[in-house]
Amino acid sequence: MLLPIVAYGDAVLKKVAQNITPDYPDLAQLIANMYETMENASGVGLAAPQIGLSIRLFVVNAEPFDPENYTGYLKTFINAEIIDESEEETEFNEGCLSIPEVRGIVFRPEKILMRYCDENFVQHEAWFESIPARIIQHEYDHIEGVLFTDYLSPLKRRLIQKQLTKISSGMVDVDYKMRFPNKSLRR
Repeated sequence: MLLPIVAYGDAVLKKVAQNITPDYPDLAQLIANMYETMENASGVGLAAPQIGLSIRLFVVNAEPFDPENYTGYLKTFINAEIIDESEEETEFNEGCLSIPEVRGIVFRPEKILMRYCDENFVQHEAWFESIPARIIQHEYDHIEGVLFTDYLSPLKRRLIQKQLTKISSGMVDVDYKMRFPNKSLRR
């Protein structure tokens, strides 16, 4: 089932999300819906706060960035935490399904060590690097109440402020369902 993606300006995007337990209601269906929603919106990651749930859950798909190296690279992260990161950083022009039509250069560590549970609540500890690390960090930020726009320079934030206001007002045209603050659902 396709879920509406919460737009910039909704308070849920700025909250630190809560851990969940294996008995979270309909978890398997929620995860399946998140993958379907992400794919429908041509995204490479989707965090639960982006669908209005303040829980520590996100899904990623690195394949669209590099199909040759990441075919079938779908991962679910529950109760994730970054426990180490490299000093080396890379830059990338990031965007976000909750902030359509806005992009900005963000510097992030090239490698990260994550502790997380998968969709079966099996705990993992693993290093991620390159494109997967970039996507995971972006989605991890969502469960920490951080948006990629928070990393932009004050000048860049001032330059995009009008676009952000339009998004939060529902004045943006997207090809997926969105829920806007104080507005009705729109496709």
